[in-house]
Amino acid sequence: MSSRPPSPLTFRDVTSHLAVIVALSALMGLLIAGLVIPFAGALGLGAKSLSHSVKDLPEDLKAAPLAQRTRVLDSKGRVIATFYDQNRVNVPLSKVAPIMRKAIVAIEDYRFYQHGAIDPKGTLRAFLTNKANSGITQGGSSITQQMVKMTQLDQATTAAQRKAAIADTYQRKIQEMRYAIGFEKRYSKDWILNRYLNIAYFGDGAYGIQSAARHYFGVSAADLTLHQAALLAGLVKNPVGYDPTTFPTKAIDRRDTVLRRMAQLKIIPQSQADQMVGTPLGLKVSPTRNGCLGSKAAFFCDYVRRYLLADPSLGATVQDRQTLLNSGGLTIRTTLNLKYQRAADRAVAAHVHPTDSAIGAIAEVQPGTGAVFAISQSRPMGRSKKKGQTFLNYVVDSKYGDSAGFQAGSTFKLFVLATALEQGLPTSTSFNSPPTLHIPQNEYADCNGPYPNFAPWNVSNSTSSGTMNMYTGTQLSVNTFYAQLEKKTGLCKPYAMARSMGVELTDPAHERVPTFTLGVADVSPLEMAGAYATVAARGVHCENRPVNSILNSAGRLFKSYPKDCQQVMQTNTADTINDILRGVMMPGGFGQDLVLDKPSAGKTGTIQDNKAVWFDGYTPAIATISMIAGANQEGQPITLNGQTIAGQFVASAHGSTTAGPMWAAAMRSIENLLPYMDFVKPARTATTSSVAIVPNLIGLTISEATQTLESLGFAVNVGRTVNSAFPSGTIAAVSPGTGAELTTGSTVTIHPSRGHAPAAGFTPPAGNGNGNGGFGGLGNLGNGFGNGNGNGNGFGNGNGFGNGF
Repeated sequence: MSSRPPSPLTFRDVTSHLAVIVALSALMGLLIAGLVIPFAGALGLGAKSLSHSVKDLPEDLKAAPLAQRTRVLDSKGRVIATFYDQNRVNVPLSKVAPIMRKAIVAIEDYRFYQHGAIDPKGTLRAFLTNKANSGITQGGSSITQQMVKMTQLDQATTAAQRKAAIADTYQRKIQEMRYAIGFEKRYSKDWILNRYLNIAYFGDGAYGIQSAARHYFGVSAADLTLHQAALLAGLVKNPVGYDPTTFPTKAIDRRDTVLRRMAQLKIIPQSQADQMVGTPLGLKVSPTRNGCLGSKAAFFCDYVRRYLLADPSLGATVQDRQTLLNSGGLTIRTTLNLKYQRAADRAVAAHVHPTDSAIGAIAEVQPGTGAVFAISQSRPMGRSKKKGQTFLNYVVDSKYGDSAGFQAGSTFKLFVLATALEQGLPTSTSFNSPPTLHIPQNEYADCNGPYPNFAPWNVSNSTSSGTMNMYTGTQLSVNTFYAQLEKKTGLCKPYAMARSMGVELTDPAHERVPTFTLGVADVSPLEMAGAYATVAARGVHCENRPVNSILNSAGRLFKSYPKDCQQVMQTNTADTINDILRGVMMPGGFGQDLVLDKPSAGKTGTIQDNKAVWFDGYTPAIATISMIAGANQEGQPITLNGQTIAGQFVASAHGSTTAGPMWAAAMRSIENLLPYMDFVKPARTATTSSVAIVPNLIGLTISEATQTLESLGFAVNVGRTVNSAFPSGTIAAVSPGTGAELTTGSTVTIHPSRGHAPAAGFTPPAGNGNGNGGFGGLGNLGNGFGNGNGNGNGFGNGNGFGNGF
């Protein structure tokens, strides 16, 4: 509307427009009564043609459901994000404060409940004023007519339709009247007022009275007070021009106009209006974010949105699903555990900074349900590359996050191990595993015959060498052991096993290769979380899912997302894997510094040139994957070696020493929230060996060492004390030595320290452990393991791992 003040009418104005006034009266008669007024002919209008012209206008305007915002909730029901085209929450009229209803009727159409669809007095008054000023300066529309206009604008799908819906023409006005009459025939006054309050725009992105009340005052529409209602009622006429966040003085003036009008109509006492006029607005503006940017779990939110956009049951096309998410008023109940998310965010932020030449990522999944608890990454969501921000989700698989993924290193040995056990190979299966092997690639069986490449695969160890079985070969992550184990299993079944455990492998030509066991395929942390959750759930794989259910705008169940699980390996296979991998967390294992107060297991992974390192750890209640990958600001992979990450120089990156601490930080923050659950011991069957490995016990107390050995199935003998630099009463020597393979039930002798350094010429007690180049005795009083001489002597001659695994 023009802001030009209306000019006073003169006698000449009235007489010059008399014919038009009569025509309007005739037209209103036609609209309201459907009758031809006799004097229409006096205006030069054929009554019959005028009647037909009006009646040809459509009477019914379909009131389509109003777009409403969609809320995304965490697992406890807290809002983490909203999606909307229009920030609206519909409420019934009973949930709108009576004073708000009175305020809007007072200022917009005070005779709303007395007249029909059209207020003849208001329409004529506005018509006269507008004609006198050669334009539209005053509105005479009833609330019903305004609601019609808002509905047409809301339902317009093209620019032309939107322009026509607000055109200042008499033709549009006549059509608006016709539609208004149709609405009043079909609906009650309360229904019309309710839709009006829900459809109206109140400025600053707030559509509908509920969103406006929440946005400006932080209250529900049912709890609005007089001064709040007066402000909101005044905004509808010009929500941009009276926007209280931009033009507070104009907003106060408009609110005061409403208060005075309410007093004039005896809705409130004049004294009350006088008391409120000129007072501050009392705003408590609550900005409502649209989308995932700024969410407490931005990339989890992004994962949820992409997950739902990929669901064909939500619409025939992606655009249909987008429309539903943005305007359907849905409530999306997710699997997000906000406490776990915050812990993961803190852990990642402490170990990898946004602008580092690296990406840190954590994914957490619940075994047995596939519920995704949390995903976190070091590069936050945003547009500023200088701040290390990105919109790429590096944690989820490529179909949900645009990232191509990362090679997973030795964490892929899980799939070869699982396949070997499923094929009936016992854990005692042993190979001489030298530092380097050269294996012709055609010696590996593929799905349809030998792998079609005769060139040798040159595979080397980075940890230890010697004769290894499934326990030692896995716990020490011996590449040449797994190269030989994979010859036993072939390539086809481990590849299929990985897919059955949730890893999205789609390129067999480049993935189903002899180096498969070393993790050359690109995967996401979330995929690996699902895979390790499978063994944690005793062989039951559940598809990863971030959503539990969706409610419609009425709060009723719209769609449920139940767990989708199946047994992909024998329970005893999974139990055996868990028994093997929990050894990684035992004293002497790569994860000995990462232990929790709950039983846990894990596997390290380091890829070629140390471009990415992994620690895939889990308990029976949660699988948590920690990954740090070298990447420049464009996301191109680079080595982690020589990088400064989170302020610390990294000479050589490894799974246990680089990714492992980030895993431990995330898990230790929530370990008190995790249930105490232990892994099930594997059954002693023909395919399961009763062999266990003597762990490193040096420096433990007698009770700690005894508990550790007994948990592995060994009998314990406390031998004579020996001189050593270790504190008195702690373990100084073990026989058989660390790394020895023994059947469960065998006796292990522990030798406590006297607390004195050994005298010159002291000979430690001999042991009979085979060592096999595994842990190699104790390795310089436990200062390193690695390439020992394997003679089982109490202190041994270990040279240390060097690589820091």
